[in-house]
Amino acid sequence: MTGDFLALLGQKPFPSVVASNANPLALEATTVFAFHCAEGVIIGGDHRATAGHTVFSDKTEKILELDSHSLMAIAGVPATAFEMARTLQTAFEFYRRSQLQPMSLPAKIRALSRLLRENLPATLQGVGAVSPIFAGSEEGAPRPVIYFYDPLGAHFEAAAFAGSGSGSSAIRSILHYLETWGGPKPSELPLREATVLANRLLMTAAEFDTATGGVHPEQMEFATIKLLSSQGIRSVTLEEQQQYWKEAEHQTR
Repeated sequence: MTGDFLALLGQKPFPSVVASNANPLALEATTVFAFHCAEGVIIGGDHRATAGHTVFSDKTEKILELDSHSLMAIAGVPATAFEMARTLQTAFEFYRRSQLQPMSLPAKIRALSRLLRENLPATLQGVGAVSPIFAGSEEGAPRPVIYFYDPLGAHFEAAAFAGSGSGSSAIRSILHYLETWGGPKPSELPLREATVLANRLLMTAAEFDTATGGVHPEQMEFATIKLLSSQGIRSVTLEEQQQYWKEAEHQTR
């Protein structure tokens, strides 16, 4: 062995690369979304987690608080997504304590992109793809922002709404229609009406996607819904959601 890399090239040729016509791996087992409302950003998700065609949990929490002013909605492989969230929580808190100020919003957005890029090998193997939604606010900003990511780490700001996961196409279509031609638009709704809309969106997605579920108002089973505003993060409790749902149902009769 001479340690000459160029000499080794002629001894063993590189393996040939075969092109594949397979479609990219589709994200399954989740539906999460975010949209602007009158009081900030509503970010919600269902509770179902699946393995292939098997439902193994209807109690999964997919909306994770990273710090007092940022949220991450996870779509994709739960183990990878939860680990990313824990890493970000630790990084944001360490920065706040060491620098005596919170990390800037652009830095938080890039930090999630970096974790997704570092996860590239697992994504390409089809065993660790994650495509999250990030919502964050910053002191002095006019309103919170919504960003959605692809599994490779590219991030894009959503003007009004974003969705990810296997049932998100139906939700994005509805939100586009309502935001373009609706009255009032989702971005104009107060928290009470935005919460009802969020649950109805997930119920609609569940009609067309078996991996979306866990929303049954008659059994007091609602979505995970959080509000992000300039004041911080507020969870909408099951009791509040039930009250809002009953009032909305009564008004439509």
